Amino acid sequence: MNESSIKKMKELGEKLREASRAYYQEDREIMSNVEYDALYDTLSALEKETGIVLADSPTVNVGYEAVEQLPKEEHERPMLSLDKTKEREALREFIGEHPTLLSWKLDGLTIVLTYENGELIKAVTRGNGIVGEVITNNARVFKNIPLKISFKGRLVLRGEAIITYSDFEKINETIGDADAKYKNPRNLCSGSVRQLNNEITAKRNVRFYAFSLVSAEGVDFRNSREVQFRWLNEQGFEVVEYRKVTAETLDEAMDYFAEAVTTNDFPSDGLVALYDDIAYGESLGTTAKFPRNAMAFKWADEMRDTRLLEIEWSPSRTGLINPVAIFDPVELEGTTVSRASVHNISIMEELELGIGDQIEVYKANMIIPQIAENLTRSGVKDIPKVCPVCGGATEIRSISNAKALYCTNPECQAKQLKSYALFVSRDALNIDGLSEATLEKFIARGFIHDFADLFHLEKHREEICEMDGFGEKSYNNLIASVEKARETTLPRLIYGLGIANIGLANAKLICKEIGHDPERVKDLTAEDLAAIDGIGDVIAGNYVAYFADAEHRELFEKLLKEVKLPEEQEDVGEQTFAGMNFVITGSVEHFANRNEVKALIEFKGGKVTGSVTSKTNYLINNNVESTSSKNKKAKDLGIPIITEEDFLRML
Repeated sequence: MNESSIKKMKELGEKLREASRAYYQEDREIMSNVEYDALYDTLSALEKETGIVLADSPTVNVGYEAVEQLPKEEHERPMLSLDKTKEREALREFIGEHPTLLSWKLDGLTIVLTYENGELIKAVTRGNGIVGEVITNNARVFKNIPLKISFKGRLVLRGEAIITYSDFEKINETIGDADAKYKNPRNLCSGSVRQLNNEITAKRNVRFYAFSLVSAEGVDFRNSREVQFRWLNEQGFEVVEYRKVTAETLDEAMDYFAEAVTTNDFPSDGLVALYDDIAYGESLGTTAKFPRNAMAFKWADEMRDTRLLEIEWSPSRTGLINPVAIFDPVELEGTTVSRASVHNISIMEELELGIGDQIEVYKANMIIPQIAENLTRSGVKDIPKVCPVCGGATEIRSISNAKALYCTNPECQAKQLKSYALFVSRDALNIDGLSEATLEKFIARGFIHDFADLFHLEKHREEICEMDGFGEKSYNNLIASVEKARETTLPRLIYGLGIANIGLANAKLICKEIGHDPERVKDLTAEDLAAIDGIGDVIAGNYVAYFADAEHRELFEKLLKEVKLPEEQEDVGEQTFAGMNFVITGSVEHFANRNEVKALIEFKGGKVTGSVTSKTNYLINNNVESTSSKNKKAKDLGIPIITEEDFLRML
């Protein structure tokens, strides 16, 4: 009974949240007060009937709370790692004659939850397996966790906190600085779960999937892990997807998981096999490192041998100089790969990585190129003593127990280069013809000292025309592009400044608040900014700090003399897409980028979201036959997948 009730509660919750968003954030009404109240009362009654209240229920208001630090706590039972294999036959041997649950090995952060009297009282991270961090406040705002359950005894369970790929992409899209983007969903999840302020956690859409019931006093599970999983599901928990297998049926299940992993929206780095027989599994005990009732299966990565040609040292805006391995091209998971990040010097030393070495490369989780092994290990040599861009001294710093190379010169051209590249990018001033390579040459020759100099390149006409790759025609095209860029918008100009965490969307919010008045830009206070819906304390602090610098204020004044800012038009045009929700994925052909498509849809009254849901009207993807997770979800939900051509015909 609980399963169908929980499903109904989720549906009601989504309807009520959608109505609230429309009413309070978008100034539109999608249902009457009477209808809203009726749905709310139905949800409340179901929660009372089942004793289950989900974390995102509209009936609860989970208060945000900041703490000074995360307390440490020792686990009641040590959390051991699992023994691993990449061989299907080894897994079959482990299963033997014992019915086994085969489930996803999710790639997130393991959490232990404790409930008493039907309420969540504690959440602790795995930590080192012995001691973890208490993150109870943060767990209360996970997307799908039950705050209350019908079971009133003491319950302890384990599960994985994750962030989906679609939410990961959505969060990264809001970060303008490429160096500041999160590297993968696991890193983002780890940081989100361990926040000192759970308001930040709440915005990250962290989800929890149960994978182990540790104890539930007084409940007879008929000696079955599967019964435990079903019982947890009845209590309102989402349980990791599993298949019950034997040695004979293993192949069918493995084939299913192998196909599904390529389209899943959640990060997974393998499978877990767990004996269904609780008593038998526990009777086996543990080794010094592993429990004997479970085993992890890691996907056998496709490996290729190749030769390391060079280490490219790539400076960033932060001063960090990243080592990138360049090797003879190889085919991996259907694509040609010739480079892989080595991340830091510690990893280089661990691999004893030298030019000319024979290396093994693969794609981690079938996505990210990595070096698996160095077969010849000639040793690390020639770590740059000077920055490859500015010639300033470098130093090796220890960051999070790993050695990394940094440029010490605060005036490093590379640090400037990334800033200029952002300034001329499509979403900022949109100056064609100024690649990073060209900007680097211009900076090195002294043509550019600040952003305003980009509008006076005609001073260097003769030198530019004589440069490699340039001529009269290239120069004229560049100057024409610069002149065209003079007419821009205030949000684009602010975004182009490179203020930390200020993306184009945030810049638009700020400019709307001040009526697009450039004279007010420099003098906004943290209080002014924090009052804008969508602008948090961190963004406000970064903005105010930027304009507190006299040089930055002077630069902005200089730029205002160089550009033309047409008066913002209030005309929203014909609302062709009013009430419609779009998702855009893949590459575009008729637009400069996906943001241009998004801007057009919003101009026509529509809305663009990051993930496909039942509320999506159209998925725009030029590869209609793609097997991507978004295409698959759209097909499952019966949502039309249209190309750009189809979309343009709708205008």
